[in-house]
Amino acid sequence: MNGFQRYVQVGRIILLKAGPQKGKLAAIVDIIDHKRVIVDSICQEFPRQIVRLSQVTLTSIVMSIPRGATSGIVAKKWQAQNISQKWAATAWAKKLEALKTRSQLGDFERFAVVRYKKQRRNQVQLAVASA
Repeated sequence: MNGFQRYVQVGRIILLKAGPQKGKLAAIVDIIDHKRVIVDSICQEFPRQIVRLSQVTLTSIVMSIPRGATSGIVAKKWQAQNISQKWAATAWAKKLEALKTRSQLGDFERFAVVRYKKQRRNQVQLAVASA
């Protein structure tokens, strides 16, 4: 039986799932106790703050930063280690982007998606029937 794969640790990249910064990435800079951490991000609208662990989801990406690193150090390490590119390459980020795009479709675009899905389904059925 495998144990946990993602631990609460300094440098772990998190995705906020609640609050005004929902959907933003941040790095754990320090651990306060078993329920709260200090996080920092490179986004200007996301200042360093204390966040409850119940409001975040741990990602598999870990940065190498010292405990209690300043915002400047976090920003430099974030850029040097290509954290944004690593996140964008994950299936999780791609799925979130697809959901965001899908939620912003208009009536005609939703109709077109239904038509394309129907065409694809028909092609699959024809391929299965001929095989």
